[in-house]
Amino acid sequence: MKRWLCAAMAVLVFAQPLDAYLQFSVMRAGQTRALKWQRIPVRWHAADRGAAGVSASEFQATMARAFGTWEAVPTASIAFQFAGFSGAEPFDDDGVSVLGFQDQPDMERVLGATGFLVDTVTGDIVEADIFFNSAFPWSTSAAGDPNRFDLESVAVHEIGHFLGLGHSALGETEVRPEGGRRVLASGAVMFPISFGRGVTHDRTLQPDDIAGVSDLYPDGDFRSQTGIARGRVTRNGGGVLGAHVVAFNPERGELVGGFTLNNDGEFEIAGLQPGPHIIRVEPLDDADVESFFSARNPIDLGFLVTFFNRLFIAPSGGQGETVTVAVRPK
Repeated sequence: MKRWLCAAMAVLVFAQPLDAYLQFSVMRAGQTRALKWQRIPVRWHAADRGAAGVSASEFQATMARAFGTWEAVPTASIAFQFAGFSGAEPFDDDGVSVLGFQDQPDMERVLGATGFLVDTVTGDIVEADIFFNSAFPWSTSAAGDPNRFDLESVAVHEIGHFLGLGHSALGETEVRPEGGRRVLASGAVMFPISFGRGVTHDRTLQPDDIAGVSDLYPDGDFRSQTGIARGRVTRNGGGVLGAHVVAFNPERGELVGGFTLNNDGEFEIAGLQPGPHIIRVEPLDDADVESFFSARNPIDLGFLVTFFNRLFIAPSGGQGETVTVAVRPK
């Protein structure tokens, strides 16, 4: 059985420039299957139409650089192949993965979106399309353009979705008086909110992004040379659904995040470099909950930031001690 799944989106908020990964999945016969490509290299097409300030050839070259960013991760086995220009539109059910511009002025906070056609039995991605909203001004300049959005940065984010990755919650925001959020800092390309015009920050993958794609498409010694943190987040003895759990490596300055994904409050963070980590648990309150979980899920936001009471030691090629963090209500 095949069906289209709703895309995750890169959400726009206007911000001043400043200098945990989640995987998409389907449930079948009681088993969770991660969405991923089985046929590699993954073939993609560029739409044969540009947008204001971006020609079709400039668009294709920018997409190729963005794909190359993910392909260059040494611990991941993913690869891509440009299959040519196409007159098709993104989200046509045609078996062809197309990236291109579409004019969607009604989607006034959405820079881009990714959609999948998936085999719901196997979890295989059959087709994935990406659209970039031409209602916004775009730039392909190497240095960025302070008056336009950086196409390569948004493409790197959307290609993360194209691969099967959801949003990371590694970011800090503040609510703007006029509505929306301002991004103060981000620890992952897959954070759902854009920094804003002129910022090229998200052309470069961060440790959380690298751990996510490597866990989904492992290559070489990734499994044997990295560790896993598993555990539970509890409140008054019961599990907490939707808590954001972060592992911080103080020696390397790296953050890798995850979430509690069931009502027992269980979490797993893979791809940790061996050594000591600080485990922090926090409510998912730096972006819209719907960027991470279905609105049908009752996510608990009413607890205090809490740290595991000792250093967690990530082993090489396995799981460390089981972590239990009990949070308190705000």
